[in-house]
Amino acid sequence: MLTELRVRDLGVIEDLSLTFEDGMTALTGETGAGKTLVVEALQLVLGGRASPTLVRAGATEAMVEARFVRADAQGEQEVVIARAVPAQGRSRAWVDGRMTPVSALAGITAELVEIHGQHDHQSLVTPAAQRAVLDAYAGTDLGPVQALRASARALTAALADLGGDVQQRAREADVLRYQLDEIAAARVADPDEEEGLRQQEDRLADAGAYRAAAAQAAELLDPASGNDDGGVLARLAQAAGALAGREAFDEYRQRIGAAAVDLSDVARSLRDVLENWEDDPQRLAEVQERRRLLADLRRKYGVDLAAVIAFAEGAAGRLDELTHAEEKAARLEAERAALAVELAAAEEQVRLVRTGAAAEFGVLVGERLADLAMPGARVEMRVGPEGTGEPVEAALGANIGEAVLPLAKAASGGELARAMLAIRLVAMGGPQTMVFDEVDAGVGGSAALSLGSALGEVARARQVLVVTHLAQVAAKADQQITVHKDEVDGRTLTSAYAVAGEKRVIELSRMLSGHPDSDVARAHARELLGV
Repeated sequence: MLTELRVRDLGVIEDLSLTFEDGMTALTGETGAGKTLVVEALQLVLGGRASPTLVRAGATEAMVEARFVRADAQGEQEVVIARAVPAQGRSRAWVDGRMTPVSALAGITAELVEIHGQHDHQSLVTPAAQRAVLDAYAGTDLGPVQALRASARALTAALADLGGDVQQRAREADVLRYQLDEIAAARVADPDEEEGLRQQEDRLADAGAYRAAAAQAAELLDPASGNDDGGVLARLAQAAGALAGREAFDEYRQRIGAAAVDLSDVARSLRDVLENWEDDPQRLAEVQERRRLLADLRRKYGVDLAAVIAFAEGAAGRLDELTHAEEKAARLEAERAALAVELAAAEEQVRLVRTGAAAEFGVLVGERLADLAMPGARVEMRVGPEGTGEPVEAALGANIGEAVLPLAKAASGGELARAMLAIRLVAMGGPQTMVFDEVDAGVGGSAALSLGSALGEVARARQVLVVTHLAQVAAKADQQITVHKDEVDGRTLTSAYAVAGEKRVIELSRMLSGHPDSDVARAHARELLGV
């Protein structure tokens, strides 16, 4: 519900703060005092169109702030929405202190407030809202249709995943076979093969330098001349001999001996290199060619050989799917055809429910309209002839002899507001806060009493704000706020405050007769209030 509204520098409003309570609140005041401007201010925070002409003369911008409280699974949550309309430039919006695109406000506030009257913000004139109203009244169960539609979308997606039509799948299969053959021909199995090939190429390309290095290292370890003083092994033998016979050094002597055995093995291996490593131009060419082949595969199928192998595995799986695609496609098409029959039956059931409720709903709304000073008004809820019956459209013949037209085209501001009220009386629902402006246009006498009672009936389930000139309507409100326009220092200012007790009697007297001091009017006002 709306708990607070603050408006600054909007038209004749310089600075106005209003608080609202549960139930029904009536906004009253002289014509031109600024009552409708309060509704326009609220419309701005709901995403309505803004014009720089709304900015008060001499001000740089108009500002509107609204505080809402809504209940959800976590309890009551506050939502604060603000809208600034500059005298020059684009308007800006904030939700809970964070900047928000103005275009997003309508979606954010759709579940907070519904305005009925002469303004643009008319949720019930949209086909979606009218369909929701009829479904709420009829108790339409859309679950089966929604579930079947979800299944149909899943089947369509599964068919699309097969790869299009027969020709497209055949072309894709041919490409996959070529790719798999290319990878298979390369016999890629070891993801680390390229590193081994790189080392081989490096050795084969410079075999002479490798042999020279091996000869030098072998000579340093164990000289071919056999000079006991010329190599590492001889030195180790000397070190071991120096420790011999010293029991405390047995461990060190054993470690020196073990090192000598290892280095002796290294020396023999290096000499094997000298004997066996020869220039091999053919093997070098083979290694280089292999590396080029693997690099080409990486360029096509992955950043490394592991990725190439993974690509091949995925391609093989996809080729297997395509090989059996026709069989799977036939099965999916059969399932989709059967589902289409089931969906058509479910949609027809929804259409029958909507059609069956539409006539009764129209009659009940028409009866409510008769009580709201629209005798002879006819309401039709039109249901489409196919599918679920969409679009559902509400149509209104506001007067006897007039054509029944779509709701938004068939009524004046006051008639439209009363039509919305009648619809809500028959099928309650919608946002927690409802605003009615001009709902009393052309209404008087007993119809005014009926209108006030009807608004009070809606207010038992939600918050209702009504801008009214009728004392009969205002008297039914739980709270009454009167709006005044005064001249201060040559400027027009609008103020507003809640009235209660004798002040409310006086305000109702003014509304009844134009003479707030009239004893007769005050007596009538008290009668309306039941005090």
